[in-house]
Amino acid sequence: MAGLRAGLLLGCGVAVWLVSTGPLAPFRRAFLDRSPPQLVMVLGGDVDRERVGARLARELDLPLLVSGGSNPEYASWVMQQEGLAPERVQLDYRARDTLGNFTSVVDELQTRGVRHVLMVTSEDHLPRSMAIGQVVAGSRGIHLTGVPVSCQPDCLEEGALKRFSDWLRALAWVATGRDLRDAALPDPVVR
Repeated sequence: MAGLRAGLLLGCGVAVWLVSTGPLAPFRRAFLDRSPPQLVMVLGGDVDRERVGARLARELDLPLLVSGGSNPEYASWVMQQEGLAPERVQLDYRARDTLGNFTSVVDELQTRGVRHVLMVTSEDHLPRSMAIGQVVAGSRGIHLTGVPVSCQPDCLEEGALKRFSDWLRALAWVATGRDLRDAALPDPVVR
């Protein structure tokens, strides 16, 4: 009985450490953060997302980050049409996929002190992007709020397996700093 009690106390102590100051502390901060949004982030893939993101950034007087969006000339034109000043827009083309939308910018956002991001994406993409983003951004203490953009009548529901596998990739990235997809591919031969 004394061993069980000691084990429970040790387990509780470890759990408290994990959540308070240990590796899970950033997730706790992100989950509990109720500060106002500091940035609008658009996940590229659809011009309607960029329009909604630009409009939202203008209305809330927030900077806009577009990750993997349309070409720079067209994106700049869209931002101008929506009345958003160019100096408030950051276009980032490093991402190759949804995981990359987050991993390519999250450390920069943390360095800038961003704690709350409004993430704009299509309604059919929102569940998977939130699953990925909450892991990656949460690992840096950044709270995400999803902003769905209508995709009707062209919505394509993403499957649970795709959502789960990308969530696992996000966890692996947080743990290792590498994308499982890249780790599975052989390094190119340099001649």
